[in-house]
Order: sequence, then structure tokens, then C-alpha cells
Amino acid sequence: MSKLGLIFQREFLTRVKKKSFLLTTLLTPLGLAALMVVPALLAMNSKGETKQVVVVDESGLVILRDSTGTVTRNLRSNDEVNFTPTDQPWSEVLASYEDDYEGALYIPPVSNLDRGDFDVQYYSNKQLSLGNRSYIERRVADAIRDRKVIAAGLEQSQLDRLKTSVTLQERETAVSETGEVEDREKANTAGVSTGIAYVMAFIIYIIMLVYGGMVMRSVMEEKTNRIVEVIISSVKPFELMMGKILGVSAVGLLQLLLWIILIPTLATVAFLVFGIDPEAAQQTSANLPGGLSPEQTAAAENEFLGMLDTLRQQNWGLIIPLFIIYFLGGYFIYASLFAAVGSAAGDDIQESQQLTLPIMLPIIIAIVVIGPVIDNPDGPLAFWMSMIPLFSPVIMPARIPFEPPMWEIALSVGILIASAIGFVWIAARIYRVGILLYGKKVTFKELGKWLFYKN
Repeated sequence: MSKLGLIFQREFLTRVKKKSFLLTTLLTPLGLAALMVVPALLAMNSKGETKQVVVVDESGLVILRDSTGTVTRNLRSNDEVNFTPTDQPWSEVLASYEDDYEGALYIPPVSNLDRGDFDVQYYSNKQLSLGNRSYIERRVADAIRDRKVIAAGLEQSQLDRLKTSVTLQERETAVSETGEVEDREKANTAGVSTGIAYVMAFIIYIIMLVYGGMVMRSVMEEKTNRIVEVIISSVKPFELMMGKILGVSAVGLLQLLLWIILIPTLATVAFLVFGIDPEAAQQTSANLPGGLSPEQTAAAENEFLGMLDTLRQQNWGLIIPLFIIYFLGGYFIYASLFAAVGSAAGDDIQESQQLTLPIMLPIIIAIVVIGPVIDNPDGPLAFWMSMIPLFSPVIMPARIPFEPPMWEIALSVGILIASAIGFVWIAARIYRVGILLYGKKVTFKELGKWLFYKN
């Protein structure tokens, strides 16, 4: 096996065998699976006893009765809150409601129906949950609004006709093989594309920082322990640096692969063990106080299914390969810079922090501007940030779901690959000098001089 291969093997196996690697590889999927399972469990088991609430309406707006005193309209109840109207005086209800009810709702007289805000009182010895509070407020508000409609001389059917919704249908034109211009519907993928863009950008951002920092710490440890003096006698500094970069990157890729396998597997097993039906949990949570109405739930489900269909229609044959290219290109750029800083800083933590700040700044800037870039993926900011190699590993993957021109992608990839080679060469020039330098505080001017030292 070559010397580079031996270094790669050592760096890879040393980290994979650590307890910290095993713990993070297992605990992270467990934590993410718990984030999916626990809300479903809570939703499935959140239904408790129905709260019985007696209602005294002195305003005459909420509880409607006919000439015989029979209630013709009441507040709408659900599985969590049941409203029972009464015509008893409020003083009597307040004195005895606890015998049969958990709470008492008092709606005082209203002198001016044109007001925009109304106060009602709820009495109970138990704390009212936020969901139930919101549900009661909405039901009373809906009842008063309906009375305002009637007072204005309108019927509910007339009010419903005033409501108007507009749906923007996107279309595109294309020239067919016969030369005719075709008008066809175009799927709206903006929401899905934005989600994919953010996910890819943040994955690359986190991996570059975490594993780039891991390379730097590895170099600093070996330099501090003087192990590197023995290693450098049998291998070239470039081979040592590249072995570390490749070994740590393999650890990161292995961990990501295990997470991709373990997270859905553990979530599926947990759903089966606890007997959770995700669809039933969704319906249960939708019916909770403050939740969605059945109509809203159906609309949300249709929207979700549409997003899944749009997700399947994405050009994954282009997105995934380019994501890997930008991930590897960005990793080699930043990992090599972190390795160079680790070789120059040694065991001085403060000095290493000062040197790493300029390296981390471009990544931070890329994350800060990703919002404006996604808002205008074809603008000048997005274009130039996609060409600069210190920004492009984060910015360009965020633009890919929005289908930028192929020549921009090709140009960006070409610049990234050439820059990755150049940054590795620069880092190697610094590494070969800094790895054997002790007891001297390094400045950026000094690092610049190291680039031109002869072998």
C-alpha cells in the first residue's frame, strides 16, 4: 500500500473506532427519529375528557333562541370543548357551575355592535390550555361576526359570494418539432425548489465547518505531540496533508451514509413498535382545539401531495451529481485551508482562532446571502457568488433547483475544480513549512513568504 493510502487508512480507522464517532452516529438518528415519533405519540394520545363549559349570553348575539325559548344556535362544540347554554342568571351559574361543569363562559351585554373588540370572561379553577383558549375565542368571534352580517342586512350566502380567491396558473410556450408554438401548463416548483436549496446549502455549510475543523485539530495534535517529526521523516508533507484530508472526508461521508440509512429505519421501527399511524396522527392533531378545520385539513393534504409530486419531478439526475461535485470541491478547498492553519498555529488555540476567522468568513457570508440569492436566483448577486470558489460550494447548489443556464453551471464547476487544486497547492506550501515550525507566532505576512520558499 502507498504511503498516502497508509495515512488515509490510519486517519479513517482512528476516527471510526472512537466512541465519540459511534455515539454521534447512533444518537443523532435516534434524536431525529424521536423528533418524528414523539409529536405523533402526543397527537395520538392528546385527546382527553371533553371539557364541559356552561355559557351565559347576556349579549343576545351568540346564543339564539326562538319565541318558545328553544336554542336555535349555539357555539360550535368539538371533542375537546362542549358548550351548554343556559338561561339562568349569571349570579346563580357562577355560584354553582362547579357542580356539573369545568368552566363557565360569560358574554356580557354589548351596547355597540360596530366595535371591533369584545371582552368575554371564562371562570374555572383549572388552567385553560392555549389551544382551548384560542378555540373559545374563535367560536365567539365567529358568532358575533355572523350577527354583524345579519345586522348589516346581508345573509350568510351573500357574504360567502363576496369572498374571492385567485389562483395563478403558470404556463410556458415551446416550439414543437413541426415548428408550431405550443402553449402548455408549467408546474410551480418555487416552494419545493426553495426547500431543496436551503437543505443542500446548510448540509454543505455544516460539513465543511465540522470536518474542516476536524482536519485542523488532527494536524495540531500531531504537531503538539511531536509525532509529526517522526512521520515526516518517511513521507512527504503533501502526502501527509492529503492523507488527513481524504481520511477525514471518508469518515464524514460514511457518517452521512449511515444517517441516511438509520434515520428512516429507526423512525419506521418506532412507528411500528408504538402502533402509530402517521396519517391518523395527522388527522388527530388537525382536530385539536386551535387546529385546522376539516376543509383546511383536506386543502393541506392536497397541497402536501402536490409538493410530493413536484419533488418527484425535480431533475435529480442533475441535482445529485452537482451536489456531490460542489460538496467535494468545497470540502477540499476548506479542509486544505484548515490543515494549513493547523500546521502554522500548533498548540496556540488563540492564534488558531485568529487564523481561522478569515477562512470561516466566506462560508458565513454565503449563508447570510442565501436568502436573497434564492429570492432572485438569476440576479447578478447569485451569478457572481456562484463563480467565486469560496462561495460557490454553498450558493450554486442552492441555485441548481431553479435551473440556471448550463453554461453558468459548467463555468462554475470549472472554476471550482481549478480553485480546489490551487488551494490544495497553496495549503501544501504552507503545511510543509509550518508543520515543523515551533515557538514562533505566525502572521499572514509570514504565511505569504512560505509560499515562495524553495524545497
